Amino acid sequence: MSTFVAKADGVTAVRETERKYEAADAVELPDPARLIGLDTGSQAQEQQLEAVYFDTADLALARAGITLRRREGGSDPGWHLKLPVGPDSRDELRMPLGRSSRTPPAELLGLTRVYTRGAAVVPIAQLNTRRRRWLLADPEGQALAELVEDQVTAHTMGEQTRAVSWREVEVELAEHGQVELLDRIERQLLEVGVQRSGYGFKLSRLLAEELSAPPSAPKPTAGSSAVDVVLAYLVTQAEQLRRYDPLVRRDAPDAVHQMRVAARRMRSALQAFGRVIDRDRTRELTMELKWIAGELGGARDSEVMAERLAAMLAELPDELILGPVAAAVTRSFARRIADARQVAVAALDSDRYLALHNTIDALLAHPPLTPAANRPARRELPKSAARVYRRVALRMHDATSQPEGEQRDVALHEARKAAKRLRYATEAVRPVLGKPAKRLQRRLKKVQELLGAHQDTAVSRPVLRELAAQAHLEGGNGFTYGLMHAAESARAQRVERDLPAAWKRLRKPKNIKWFKRH
Repeated sequence: MSTFVAKADGVTAVRETERKYEAADAVELPDPARLIGLDTGSQAQEQQLEAVYFDTADLALARAGITLRRREGGSDPGWHLKLPVGPDSRDELRMPLGRSSRTPPAELLGLTRVYTRGAAVVPIAQLNTRRRRWLLADPEGQALAELVEDQVTAHTMGEQTRAVSWREVEVELAEHGQVELLDRIERQLLEVGVQRSGYGFKLSRLLAEELSAPPSAPKPTAGSSAVDVVLAYLVTQAEQLRRYDPLVRRDAPDAVHQMRVAARRMRSALQAFGRVIDRDRTRELTMELKWIAGELGGARDSEVMAERLAAMLAELPDELILGPVAAAVTRSFARRIADARQVAVAALDSDRYLALHNTIDALLAHPPLTPAANRPARRELPKSAARVYRRVALRMHDATSQPEGEQRDVALHEARKAAKRLRYATEAVRPVLGKPAKRLQRRLKKVQELLGAHQDTAVSRPVLRELAAQAHLEGGNGFTYGLMHAAESARAQRVERDLPAAWKRLRKPKNIKWFKRH
C-alpha cells in the first residue's frame, strides 16, 4: 500500500516508503497480527505476480536506481515506473496496461530520457512472485503498514539467461503509518534472523553481476587532493541535475528551482576552480550549463513573482485593494508560468540537452586536469576561493558607488551573482576546511538574502507598472499596483541601507583569513 501523491494525464503517482529484508527458508516470521503490538486479526492475502522489466542494453535505468516494469496480477497491475526520492522512499508512477500492449507508454519513457538518451528500451528480465500480504492496522482499522513475504523466481532475458530464486520480506508504510513504526517492526524482524537486504529493489539482486562497479570515490576529507574535492562536488551536482529532470517534467513543486540551482552550482564550480580543472577546456560546458539554467529560469522566476505578489496582496487591507487585482495577477501569471513551462520542457526534450549530459559524463570520466590538481586541497582550493572573494569585493564596491536607480540595481545584481559563486565555492571546500568555511557561509547567507531581496524588487517593480498600465487600458484602477510598487521601492531602499553593515561583518578577518593570504 502506498501514499497517494497525484494523478494527471492518465498517470497515477504514489509515494512508497518501504524497507526490504532477506530471510532464509528456515526463518519463521513473527506473528503479523501482533507485530505492531496490536492484535489486528489480519489474514494473509495470497497473490501471484508476473513482471517484465525494461531497460537499455547497458542498464542505464537500473544503474540510476530506476525500474520500469509491466506487471500482471496482484492489486495494482499495469505499467510502473519507480523513481528514487530517498533512502527508503520511491515515487511509483502507474499507468493501465491498455490493450495488451507490450511497449512501455511514451508518457513513462519520456520521464527516463535523461538516462536512456535515445537508446532502445527493451525487456531485460522477468520476475514471478508468489506473495503473502498482511495489512497491519490500529484498533480503529486505520492502515499503518503492510508486511509482505515474497518467494521470487527471476531470470534475465536475451541471448544469455540466468535464473535466481530467493525469499524476500518487505515492510511498507501505509496511509496512517509513521517512519518510527518501520524501526519498531525492523527490530522484531532482526530478532528472528531476518536481515536487511543489500539490494534496493528486486531487479538489482537479479542483475548484481551486471551492475557491479568499482567502489565509489571516498568522501572528501582534510587530506584529499584538490581534484578529488572538486570532482566530488561536480558528481553531486550532476546527480541532482538528473534527479530533478523527471520532476520538472511532472511539474513537481520546487523541481525547477532545484534543477536550476544544480546547473548553476556545477557551472560556478568549473569557473571558480579553473586552477584545478582546466578552465579553457570546460568553457563550452559552462556555456551549456548557463543555457539550461536560462531555459529553466523563466518558469522559476514566474513562480517566484506570482507568489511574491500574492503575498503582498494578502498583507494589504481590503479597503486598499481596488478592483479585481488578485484575479488579474493570477490570470497574468498563469499565462506566464504555462508559457515558461513549455519552454523548459522543450529544452529538456532537445538533442542539445542530451548532448549536455554526454559532455558532463565525459568531463567526470576524464577531467582535463592542471598541474595543481593533485596538490593538497587545503593548500590549493583557498587560492581559488580567494579569487572569487576578490571578485565579490570589486562588485560590491562598484555597486555602492553607483547613483541610486537603474545603474545601482544592475550593479547590485552583478554583486549578487558574484556572491553566489563565492557561496558555491565555499560549499565545495567545506568538507576539507570545516568551520572556517562554515562561518563564511553563514555571513554569506545574510549578504545573499539582502542582495536577493533587492533583485526581487528590481524585477517586480516593472511588472507592477505593466499591470497598472493594463488595468488602466481596461478601464480599471491602478491604485493598488501603485501601492505595491511603492512598497517594493521602500524595500529596495532598506536593503541598500542594511547591506553595507552585513558586508562589513562578512569581511571581518576571522571570516576570511582562511583564504585572504593567498
